[in-house]
Amino acid sequence: MYMFIVRYLKAAMGNKELENMAFFYAELALVQYSMLVYYPSMTAAAAVYAARCSLGVNPLWSDILEYHTGLAEPQLLDCARRLMSLHSMAPESKQKAVYRKYSNPKLGAVALYSPDKKLLLV
Repeated sequence: MYMFIVRYLKAAMGNKELENMAFFYAELALVQYSMLVYYPSMTAAAAVYAARCSLGVNPLWSDILEYHTGLAEPQLLDCARRLMSLHSMAPESKQKAVYRKYSNPKLGAVALYSPDKKLLLV
């Protein structure tokens, strides 16, 4: 998944905050058995999408990202919602290591941001 997410982040032309948030979502997926239903490329794309949603980046998904991922925004929604759900449950989950890691200021404390509630409710 690492190579996919690096490529997609390059296409997203985001900052370090977006990068940290996307890697946080990707690492949450790695420790969840339920996320194995998605291909690594889908999970990586959804991690970038979820990060953009959580940080309020507009547009949420661009033609450039669609070109590089081969995925349209509607195709990402289910996986992105699951990632955001994992984020919202992370402080109380059994696998708190990822949450603690990304709560560190060295990684921008992105785990402390709240996930996009609008996307979770849809």
